[in-house]
Amino acid sequence: MAQPTTEPETHLFKDDGTIPNSKYPLLIYHNAFSETVPAGASWLEERFSKNNWTNSWRNGVFPYHHYHSLSHEVLGVYSGSALLHLGGEQGQKIRVQTGDILVIPAGVGHKRLEASSDFGVVGAYPDGRDYDVLRGEPGERPQADQNIAAVPLPKTDPLLGREGGLTRIWK
Repeated sequence: MAQPTTEPETHLFKDDGTIPNSKYPLLIYHNAFSETVPAGASWLEERFSKNNWTNSWRNGVFPYHHYHSLSHEVLGVYSGSALLHLGGEQGQKIRVQTGDILVIPAGVGHKRLEASSDFGVVGAYPDGRDYDVLRGEPGERPQADQNIAAVPLPKTDPLLGREGGLTRIWK
């Protein structure tokens, strides 16, 4: 297995009036692991669980802008590639591929623009938190903003554990 990438790429998105985004940056670990399907999905589930990011699932990314107000989220790409639109309409389009791990703060918008037919991710949440799916619809805020402000900082990074990653960057 390749050594995990220890310095993530960071992306900070401002509130655009529809998608709240976050004061914390979205983190992307490129080429963080080398296993592929199905071993890659299992590796991600085990690694995330070891670092207390649970309530995991396997699937893809919704093809519409959405965000979570109740939890942060990690997505590990175990198969294929995709072009994601992160941070809402005013955000950034970023290509992800097998081996990449994204740590998405509560409130940060994400959407799949295109994907290979074999695109697959494992998603999970710190402490196995419940999550919601909000789409930036009228009436979601200010409750969504209050929810986001109440989400605790994770004690661990889903890839690196207690040392490094979000534990160092999300202060």
